[in-house]
Amino acid sequence: MTADHHSEYLELTVEALTPEGHARVDELLDQLAATAVDREWLVAFAKARRTEADQGRARTPRVDEPSDRLTEQELDALVRGFSVIRDTEPLDDVADWANAVLALLRDELGD
Repeated sequence: MTADHHSEYLELTVEALTPEGHARVDELLDQLAATAVDREWLVAFAKARRTEADQGRARTPRVDEPSDRLTEQELDALVRGFSVIRDTEPLDDVADWANAVLALLRDELGD
């Protein structure tokens, strides 16, 4: 699957968020931003994902994507975190969203 397909996947999952799923995504992204308060690009990454959820659509084209500025260690940490969300989240729409974000992060890592 290419990055364009991953962006389309993210677009579909953002559009499919239920009101409960949207609230949960906001909660998760707020937690990320709060724990990364001293890491500018992690906070920007959380804000970009929140904007997508709030607007009900993914950012396309993906220009000035904050994940482009993250270190490999930061990307690895995000992959681990979003993997946990995907694997443990009881709301299917949120788990699907986390999986779409993971696909884009893995693109950044070259996996």
